[in-house]
Order: sequence, then structure tokens, then C-alpha cells
Amino acid sequence: MNPLTNNHPLKISLIVSDLSSKGAGRWGGGIRPFLLAQALQELGHQVRLFGLAYDSDTPPLANEQLGIFSIPCPYYAGLGGTWRTLNQLLPEIDGDILYAVKLKPSSYGIALLKKILTGRPLIVDIDDWEMSWFGGDDWRYNFKLKGLVKDLFQADGVLKHPDHPLYLQWIEKLVKRADAITLHTQFIQERFGGFYIPNGKDTNLFNPENYDPQKSRVKYKLENKKILMFPGAPRPYKGVEDVLIALEKLNQPDLRLVIVGGSPYDEYDQKLQEKWGKWLIQLPRSPVNQMPEIVAAAHIIVVPQRDTRATLAQFPLKLTDGMAMAKPILATKVGDIPEILGDTGYLVDANSPEQLADKIDWIFNNFDRANLKGKKARERCIKDYSIDSMATILQEVLQPYQHEF
Repeated sequence: MNPLTNNHPLKISLIVSDLSSKGAGRWGGGIRPFLLAQALQELGHQVRLFGLAYDSDTPPLANEQLGIFSIPCPYYAGLGGTWRTLNQLLPEIDGDILYAVKLKPSSYGIALLKKILTGRPLIVDIDDWEMSWFGGDDWRYNFKLKGLVKDLFQADGVLKHPDHPLYLQWIEKLVKRADAITLHTQFIQERFGGFYIPNGKDTNLFNPENYDPQKSRVKYKLENKKILMFPGAPRPYKGVEDVLIALEKLNQPDLRLVIVGGSPYDEYDQKLQEKWGKWLIQLPRSPVNQMPEIVAAAHIIVVPQRDTRATLAQFPLKLTDGMAMAKPILATKVGDIPEILGDTGYLVDANSPEQLADKIDWIFNNFDRANLKGKKARERCIKDYSIDSMATILQEVLQPYQHEF
């Protein structure tokens, strides 16, 4: 992607909902805010990240390529604590363009306040339907006096956290106050409108020619195994249990599911180990620049999403990990996954361990054909799901503001 030629670079403030190591930093720079930042930098813009950090017990998030300014904030800060934090944060946000990542009070809400104070253009990127985690449009807060007082004033009162679902409902109604909307799935586009910008992958970093799969398997102690890999945090809706049931059904001693990184939220991965440890290998969470070497060790990348409200709104980053590394990909027909993969991967119905087992067996029995499909997946990723393809669309989004500064 060529940098800007006819327009000067913009200063862009990316306002992120949680810049703690357990929030946006938990994958070391490989998630949506950092992908947007990388694409904006490809265009020649100056990018800096701003936000609250809810986990004050860990060092501030840092990134060599980006300036990051975060303010520690208690999880249950309440109105007073949040306001004191904002008094420190808001003056530092200095971009020509405000770009909020996630439709949350802790990102979009902060950006709205800054827009009111400065009149600066505001873009919001919606990478999840936040209410999907709480039942969607059916969720209601029980406004009873005793519970309301407790939720507002008790030390761990849930309404003291700025991203409580009640506030998420309210902030969703303000989405039209943004000057532009970007998003990464058809589901979110149908709900909110805006520019579709798929998650891109750094296809120069994720380049299979730079890695030896066998050496990676030896390094990570995966040799002599047929490796199915899920390069992300396991959650029930992500369907890894269906893959483990499939492996149990196949009962082939050399098959293993490798999960990279554990759940940052609870002990779900421990429960998986207790029930299916025979088929499961877990590697620690790793920075993004180490992930290509790890993914290189896989024979198949699995993205077995279950059919839920949350998954309909998601663009699984694991897909582009596998596509960029030219791996055979086995995924479910959920959300945008069929559109993203096209004919370059293998698709089965959601919640179907039997179909997963049949397709796993077929892929290993036709592995040369599967690898050819993996090479087509990389070609598709470079064309449609790379950082450069993100930058092309972002250039269009930013064009109306180029001459304002």
C-alpha cells in the first residue's frame, strides 16, 4: 500500500475500551485495534492509542510501533472514579480524528465526550454486538429500588462499571452521533450500517515460506502427532468441545487438538483438560510475532464456531491466521465464515462433532489436496483479508476529512 501522496497525514486517536494486559493487550497486538492502527500507519497517518486500563496490577500495555496512553481505572470505579480518570485522559486525546474501537461507554462514550468538547470528527468501529453476550435485545435491567441502590453504591455494585449492559443499551442508541461507522461482519452492517472493513492479516509476517513446519513441531514438542490447532482462547461458543468429541469418536492415538493461550476470563480451559486431556495440548499465550511459527506447526486449523448471537457478529481472527499460513482450514457454517473462506477451506454444520470427525478423517486421507486448497486460501487472504486491503477501505473512509486539517 502506497502512503498518502496528495493529502497530508492525519493524527488519529484510537480510543480503546480496555488497554490493560487482560483487555486489548492480552494477545500482544494481534486484535482489531492494532490491525486498524497498522492499516492506518500503512496509509502514512500518525496513530496513537488511548484508553482506560482496568487491570492496574500489571504493567501498562506497551507496543514498539505505537504510542499508547492509558490511565489505570478500578473495574468498579463508579461515576466519581470514572470522571476523575476521564479528567486525566481527555486532555491527552489530541487526534484530528477520533476513532473509537467498540460500541462501549469506555471507548465510544469517551470519544463522544471528546467530540462534544472539540468538534473533532468521530468514527466508531463495531467489532462485536456487545449486547449479544447478555441476551441481545431481550435483556432488561430490573429497576427495583433496593437492587438499584446496591448496584450503584455497593463496593462491587455492577452499575459502577461503565460497560454494564444497561449502559451498553444506552450507548447503542447514540451510534448515529458518529460521523462514520466501520465494522467487520454482515450481521453488524445490517444492524448498524457503515463501511465493511474485514480483519486483515500481516501477510508478510504470516508467510509460510519463512517457517519450517517440522522444525516448529519439534520446537513446541508436537512431533509425531497430527495437529489440529485452535490458535485462540477457548470459550464454549467457539466449539472446541465439538472438535474434542470428534477426536474421541475417531480414537486415533496420534491426533491432538492444540489450543494456543488459555481463557483470560475463567477456568474453562482447565475444565477442557479435565474432561479431554488425552486429546488436548495447550500452549501458552504468545505475542503476535511468534504466532506464525506456532501456526506453522499445525496440519489443520480448526474454527468450529457454534451458532449463537455472539458468533454471528464475529470475524474469527483464527481464520486469517490459517489462511495467511496456507493451512487447510476446517470451520463451521456460521456468520461470515463461508463468505470469508469461499472455496478455499472445508465447511461443516455448527454443533456437529460427527461431521467434524468425518471431515478430519477425509483431510488427512487427502492431505495433498487439502494443502493445495490451503495455498488458495493464502492467495485469497492476500487479496481480500490483508492489512493492505484494510488500508484501501480506510482510505475511502477518511477521504472526507483529508482537507479539514
